[in-house]
Amino acid sequence: MPAVESAEFAVELDGHRLAGGALGEGTPIVLLHGVTATRSYVVHGSKVLARSGYRQLSYDARGHGRSDPAPEAGGYTYPEMVADLDSVVAAQIGEGPVVLAGHSMGAHTAVAYALEHGERLAALIVIGPVYMGFMDEEAVAGWDRLADGLERGGVDGFMEAFDRNLDPRWRETVLRFTRQRMLEHRHPAAVARALREVARSAPFEGMAELEFVDLPALVVASRDVADPGHPYAVAATYAASLPEARLISEEEGDSPLSWQGGRLAREIAAFCAAPAVATRLEG
Repeated sequence: MPAVESAEFAVELDGHRLAGGALGEGTPIVLLHGVTATRSYVVHGSKVLARSGYRQLSYDARGHGRSDPAPEAGGYTYPEMVADLDSVVAAQIGEGPVVLAGHSMGAHTAVAYALEHGERLAALIVIGPVYMGFMDEEAVAGWDRLADGLERGGVDGFMEAFDRNLDPRWRETVLRFTRQRMLEHRHPAAVARALREVARSAPFEGMAELEFVDLPALVVASRDVADPGHPYAVAATYAASLPEARLISEEEGDSPLSWQGGRLAREIAAFCAAPAVATRLEG
């Protein structure tokens, strides 16, 4: 099998720059990561999509990874992230159908984009959503605690605040990959600000809006023991609310599907090859 090489790209916006990378040729699939993650943490370095005939694009959200912080007059709200995504699509893809696959914050951004620009999309992959149409004050307090830790003590301070109520079976794994991703950020102060602002921003008004997303959708849920921050019940609600959605997850007791980059990428590739999506991609 021939090697698939990554091509780095940058999208220059008004006041900030987004850093990204692309793999492969073919129908574009844009991968959107969660808050405190980077572009590597959707399919975790897998090249399966590129080797399956898709152009695999990902970028670091504003303030994350190698991307610049938000401009002086801007912030870290979902409308701003949707605008960033639209700029990436325009600069890197142009015309033609697009598939979006997002995890957590990226999942919410993808749904918000679908509500605004559904005509551009062929399909939607929603991985580990958490937003249910209202602000969860307990969750907001938790994000603030992580931001406080990052501001006070850098990565070590963040990890100290993060290491709470983790299941013993998964604790070492979770701590290891969480520290790894936190070390990838060039602008930790921007990540701390994003933690506070994303938690207080609504990607859309309420779950009832999802019935207007007229697209094939794949919803990826995690079991709560290993990944309680992305509740299974929330993903199931998204799957029930999106008109053309299918719900998948790992087996009880297995590592979350969202952590298994190669397997997740294969599920995405199979979903995109199915007639409901393939027909839209050919249109």
